[in-house]
Amino acid sequence: MFQSVRVVSSRQNAKPDAIVVGVFADKKLDPHTRALDKDGAIAAALARKDGSGEFGKITEAFPAKVVAGSAPRVIIVGLGKASGEGALKVGQLRSLAGAIGRRLAATKDSRIALHLHHALGEVKGLDVEMAGRCIGEGLGLIAWNFLGTRFRGSATPKKERTSLSVSAGAGASAGSGGMDFERGLETGLGLAQSANLARDLSETPPNVATPAYIADMARKMARQVGLKCTVIEGAALEREKLTGLVNVGKASENKPCLIRLEWTPRGKAASKPIVLVGKTMTYDTGGLSLKISNGMVGMKRDKDGGCAVLGAMHAIATVVQPNKRVVAYLAAAENSVSDEAYRPDDVITYRNGVTVEVTNTDAEGRLVLADALIYTCEKDNPACVIDLATLTGGVVTALGSTFAGMFCEDDALRDRLAQAMETSGERWWRLPMDPEYRDMMKSPIADILNSNPNRKAHPIQGAAFLSFFVKSGVPWAHLDIAGVHMHESDYGCFSKGSNGWGVRLLADFVGQ
Repeated sequence: MFQSVRVVSSRQNAKPDAIVVGVFADKKLDPHTRALDKDGAIAAALARKDGSGEFGKITEAFPAKVVAGSAPRVIIVGLGKASGEGALKVGQLRSLAGAIGRRLAATKDSRIALHLHHALGEVKGLDVEMAGRCIGEGLGLIAWNFLGTRFRGSATPKKERTSLSVSAGAGASAGSGGMDFERGLETGLGLAQSANLARDLSETPPNVATPAYIADMARKMARQVGLKCTVIEGAALEREKLTGLVNVGKASENKPCLIRLEWTPRGKAASKPIVLVGKTMTYDTGGLSLKISNGMVGMKRDKDGGCAVLGAMHAIATVVQPNKRVVAYLAAAENSVSDEAYRPDDVITYRNGVTVEVTNTDAEGRLVLADALIYTCEKDNPACVIDLATLTGGVVTALGSTFAGMFCEDDALRDRLAQAMETSGERWWRLPMDPEYRDMMKSPIADILNSNPNRKAHPIQGAAFLSFFVKSGVPWAHLDIAGVHMHESDYGCFSKGSNGWGVRLLADFVGQ
């Protein structure tokens, strides 16, 4: 795939290696593309048996006459239907960009001009800037290549990778929608780069990505993009009574920590912040409730809630730059096994006075999240709190890999998250959290259980548990991302592995 992707101006990209044009199912060329097609090569390519305007289909043309802003290679991308049932939706352009990116990687073209806005601009009601953003996201996301680079050694041949420069192409004037399209490209690529940061961290193996490593990465990123970063670790965790982190992490030589990041625009220091919280289990053996061996494979990604929050803060500082405070917490720990490990039957007393009977040490994520939720409610006076966690296998059973599970009883917060879902394309489905579910968590000897042995409503149990640690009156949403945080194979604009789910959703939420 690509070494890097950047957006350049049309002037900088005056002689591209390839141009990309769009055509709908009827195969009619928009006026701009017709003007480019001086010798009829594009029309001839579409007339071939393999020529198609079907969505995602790619046809190539090789004009004999190269006109201004054209190139020796023309990549013709099918856009599907322009109207009616099954008509193109702007969010589909992310996967379309993935197909374009794969073709460009194969041809090794390094400079491309995207003339897609001319065709897209003819669709009634379609936002050209949003279209550019979706294509920018798709190109940036498909360019991610962490799995093929960092941990490859001498036994794997090195693959040459090109850097890709993208522009909106000739005719990118204000009147054509090109400037809006190009602006969207820049936004989308920036968001993709933040998501790719989260993906890099997610895939980093647990012998490298310890809680201390995550903290160092957070500090480094904060310095680079203008965030404030503080880390509570060691004896300070005990002093702050962050007992979930202390207990879950005490069996490992890689000690736990609570990482705090803050974006504060000038004049907003006294305002209530939006708070983002991420479960950051750098590895999860299950503790003394030990997972089976196959169940441990992939547990390096049990930190993906925290990775998403870290990536979102990068996007907030570099792309969104909202005029509002945003605070983030990463509750980082490794759930291991030793004679120091916490046990089933232990009772943990939290900072807010809630006591928890441990029934399952493999239900550890909620224990560390509880610390962060209590802490932010006490310290930050939040306007709202959103947490992300790979929390339960039950949500995968319920919703598969299509939707995250979302729990929220605040109508206004839920509506804002719905808007962010529509913009980002990162989808969730609301699950209930009525008082009866809280009753399921009652303990015979403490206040609550960390996991009811009866697995009824398993994903809801996790949310119900967390609700005991959110201050009354604070709008709060819990997102269980266990089913959506990775792909098992190449899909759309994503390659196999972590996908950074939540980065763009949270960035869009904050940017509202």
